Amino acid sequence: MNIFVFVKRVPDTESKIKINHETNSIIEEGLNFVLSPYDEYAVEEALQIREAKGGQVTVFSVGPDETRTILKKCLAMGADEAVLIKDDAGETFDALRTAKIISHALKTKYTEFDLLLFGKQSVGADSAQVPSMVAAMLDLPQVNVVTKLEIEGNSGTALREIEGAREKVTFMLPAVISAQKGLNEPRYETLKGIMAAKRKEIPVVTLEELGIQPDELAAGLELTKMESPPVKESGKIIEDEPSEAAKKLAEFLRQDAKVI
Repeated sequence: MNIFVFVKRVPDTESKIKINHETNSIIEEGLNFVLSPYDEYAVEEALQIREAKGGQVTVFSVGPDETRTILKKCLAMGADEAVLIKDDAGETFDALRTAKIISHALKTKYTEFDLLLFGKQSVGADSAQVPSMVAAMLDLPQVNVVTKLEIEGNSGTALREIEGAREKVTFMLPAVISAQKGLNEPRYETLKGIMAAKRKEIPVVTLEELGIQPDELAAGLELTKMESPPVKESGKIIEDEPSEAAKKLAEFLRQDAKVI
């Protein structure tokens, strides 16, 4: 089975984000970048399927040269190959642009696959649109927010999260699957895997090599403003006898907070 996994380099969720208000972009200097957490579930699922069914796992990422770091992590986890589709545009928050690049690569250069795995969303843009867009462009069946996946022969069964329940979906391969937390428990890289990943060459494919014209990637989304969430005010502590404290609390909720 030939499995492709698509991953993204995103800012570490523990990092303090600073904004360049002139360019409406994140200041990357000094910022730590990691493999998007939901993508880890996709990589782990691909590895488990390969271990059970055989085949090969290839990890792809669209981004600048710095993206090699997360691809090395995927190789250290156990992926067989990794490919960087070089795009120096940076974070555009335009899911359609990314989906066009991926689908073009799959139509023209990397055409032999049985399963396409994604994280359900990146923690950078948080759009959760790329997997569905790729599926639509390639006219493939898709199942998103998957918490359990079984592949048997040329078909599969998935459980996905819906409001208040889980839905069972069957599909034929090839297909697009996006991974939700709970699908598995991602493994850590081993020392052997890390050393092997260091020696592994990561092919770089440019947009020009894929035959993508600049006008095909024209911005379809305009970012008008980027700002940090407002700073929360500190809470108030009422120190008094219970009966008096209750009166003061009610007065605060009515007059200041205006919630009652």
